[in-house]
Amino acid sequence: MLAPYGYQLLDSASAIASYNALDTLWLIVAAALVFFMQAGFAMVESGFTRAKNAGNIIMKNTLDMAFATIAFIAIGCSFAYGTDLAGLGIIGVPDLFLSHTDLSNGYTSGAYILFQLVFAGAAATIVSGGMAERTKFGSYCIYSIIMCAFVYPVVCHWVWSGNGWLYNMGYIDFAGSTVVHMIGGITALLGAFFLGPRIGKYDKDGKAHAFPGHNLTIAALGVFILWFGWFGFNGGSSLGISSFELGTLTGEVLLITCLAAAAGTVSSMLYSRFKFGYPDVSFTLNGCLAGMVAICAGASAVDYYGAIIIGAIAGITVVVVAEFIDKRVKIDDPVGAFAVHGACGAVGTILVGFLANPDCYAGVAGVLYGGSLSTLGIQCFGVGIIALWTIITMGTVFYVIKHTIGLRVSAEEEISGLDISEHGLASAYSGIMPDLHIIHDESELGMSVQSMAAGAQAMSGMTVTDFSAPSAEGLKKVVVITRRTMVGALKASLDKVGVTGMTVTYVAGYGAQKGHASLYRGIEVDSTLLPKVKAEVVLPAKKVNEVVAAIKSAVYTGAVGDGKIFIYSVDNAVRVRTGEAGDAAVSNESA
Repeated sequence: MLAPYGYQLLDSASAIASYNALDTLWLIVAAALVFFMQAGFAMVESGFTRAKNAGNIIMKNTLDMAFATIAFIAIGCSFAYGTDLAGLGIIGVPDLFLSHTDLSNGYTSGAYILFQLVFAGAAATIVSGGMAERTKFGSYCIYSIIMCAFVYPVVCHWVWSGNGWLYNMGYIDFAGSTVVHMIGGITALLGAFFLGPRIGKYDKDGKAHAFPGHNLTIAALGVFILWFGWFGFNGGSSLGISSFELGTLTGEVLLITCLAAAAGTVSSMLYSRFKFGYPDVSFTLNGCLAGMVAICAGASAVDYYGAIIIGAIAGITVVVVAEFIDKRVKIDDPVGAFAVHGACGAVGTILVGFLANPDCYAGVAGVLYGGSLSTLGIQCFGVGIIALWTIITMGTVFYVIKHTIGLRVSAEEEISGLDISEHGLASAYSGIMPDLHIIHDESELGMSVQSMAAGAQAMSGMTVTDFSAPSAEGLKKVVVITRRTMVGALKASLDKVGVTGMTVTYVAGYGAQKGHASLYRGIEVDSTLLPKVKAEVVLPAKKVNEVVAAIKSAVYTGAVGDGKIFIYSVDNAVRVRTGEAGDAAVSNESA
């Protein structure tokens, strides 16, 4: 995706003389396709995460493109494609809003800038999924601006400006396996590292817990949108279709992209079937994206066989790396952003050094086609230096944000969901309750879940209402309505007194707190209720006092919102499997 060498200013007569309407139209169409990929990223990331954060995911993806548009046009594009500063091939001369820069080269300057800025938006939004479900919205916005204004444009200059130092070495990255995807993937991993895992992701022994995505149908739709958009991403990188040569290149690139996507999909499906005993849906979707990420670098340099091999290797790589990061390194990347974009971007770029066919458009021979090891070495070096740049710059950005304004929301906000805590949105799905977040172990909050109950022995703030008739015999149902964050503590406390079964229901309501006001399109939504849980247990009457005391000790903080306990008489209970009735029907759960 090389632009005019050196970006010398063109006078209007030269620009008019070289103008080609077909090439300009192709860039505009390709830019629209890549822009539409933003919707695909939003759907994939939202579908792979929990419903209570869907609105936050959508907001981040929307703002990524908004910030990319302003930051890249204002200054980033001149860093990327402006006249080379001091002839070093490191960065372009800064030019605010490109007031002295003309990037026309057959196509118009505006069409070219539009095409490049949607790439900047794609690089930024990759990071959203890796940092999902626990990042402060304001902090994320700061990262996004810095990425689009400086970090990404510098690498663009190195590789795509036509006089960048990596380009002059012979480094090949046709459409952005490293320039776009690896930068985004590594940044996502860094962000996830500085944030730490989501609450409940790992227990005290380091075992990972799965947080299933709330809507794989939406995620699959996102993958198809991305596949569609990739026709513009890779195909548009030919920068034209007006000549037979450019038209042939574009057509071949599109076919090679499709082959890699298909191979990645099939290989990840087969590998997950081999490893887990079933073809995993989420990994198969990731595999499709992995194949397309990996082929970006060599789309103009490899043949059909190379495309299939690169896609197939990427499809396996994404599963292996995602598991390694999740289970071994223990960095919580909710959507596999690093595995898809970081690892597969690097792998695909390096494989060009092996599989480049000299008969293809790029005219470079890889090791397997009789080429020298220098091509492979340049590819490996380029991957390493771009990774190092990203780690240093974005690592610094996240470190500074974390130790100044903060990078992560509070535990209470995270458990409640970022939709409500960051955006005042009760749910992205009106009328449908979001997933319940259960704490598996006391250590998962970074502290004992009982630590908030210091001084709880007095229990002065708890209301207990007994709606049953006085009786020392028979069965009772104990119901507690309390904060969602107390589910883990409640379960642990009841386990200690022998109650190993309870029914937990997500409910919404308000008492002294009077609900929570939220806005939709600037208008206050009436009767917004606070998220609560209702836990119910049926047990012999003789255990009621013990169970009530256990519930109090678990949920009491002394603050408004601790909740209430209700006690009801139960006429009878029957165990369906055995036919046991009365105490015997609930004895295994309560004694």
